[in-house]
Amino acid sequence: MTRTAATTQDSTHSPFAGCAILIAALSVMLILGGFSIATLFRQFNAIAKFTADKSLPVEVSPLTNKAVDLTLLAEKLTTFHQQLARHEPAALTLTADELNLAIAAYEPFRDLRGTIRITAVAGDRLHLSIAFPLNGKPRLARKDEGGWITSTPRYLNATLVASPALLKHEVVLKIDTIEVPGAAVPHEFIEQMSPYRITERYLTDKLLGPAMAQLTQVGICDGKLVFTHNPQQSPSYAIGAEQVDSASGRFFRIFGLAACMFLVLTGGVLVLGLWAKAKQPRA
Repeated sequence: MTRTAATTQDSTHSPFAGCAILIAALSVMLILGGFSIATLFRQFNAIAKFTADKSLPVEVSPLTNKAVDLTLLAEKLTTFHQQLARHEPAALTLTADELNLAIAAYEPFRDLRGTIRITAVAGDRLHLSIAFPLNGKPRLARKDEGGWITSTPRYLNATLVASPALLKHEVVLKIDTIEVPGAAVPHEFIEQMSPYRITERYLTDKLLGPAMAQLTQVGICDGKLVFTHNPQQSPSYAIGAEQVDSASGRFFRIFGLAACMFLVLTGGVLVLGLWAKAKQPRA
């Protein structure tokens, strides 16, 4: 093989384009990774401004000397369940005290104890005292902790103002504001948290799941939370799937942008490679 032929073959199979594409791909990965980590820590710093490192106790209604109230509440719930079973029109009205009593007394609601309490039902809004645990900044785990990476929890001690609504077969809370003494909660955080799917955990409950599935409306009337079943009406869903999936939508938009950036860089590298190859003298 002559030297000219060898030179032509080497230029034809030049590794420049392939190496450049690999470098571009790694660069995009590093940029996106760094951007994601920086954004994550920026979010943690913002959340730390309106959260605390300790949970403030949320009152749980005492059950002592509540026999009469518990009996009346049980009768309400039983009547409503029987009407649902017969597919009759039914309405269950509960005051703030009855809601708090149900949280304290009934086992399915044990996870809510100490973290949420209805303080008022005013207008068409619920006012709830909350102490929700949140993930803090990631850190290396200590010897007595499992895994390599963990986080120190933060707590959202606040008053949550929200309106009840239906989302398919569950009751959710459309959050208006989150009030934290001495701090402002960013609107973006509220949008991310709303709708708060407080009853999602009960979808598989043998009693609560089917009952929620039969609800056609939920709202507030005369200072009471009202659950309604009307066999002649279709459920009025105030929350659409697009609102619940808004966070996923933002993720895919970011992912799509990253993919476009990668394709643009890759195309640019290919064009440069072809241009450099065309500039080489031919034998």
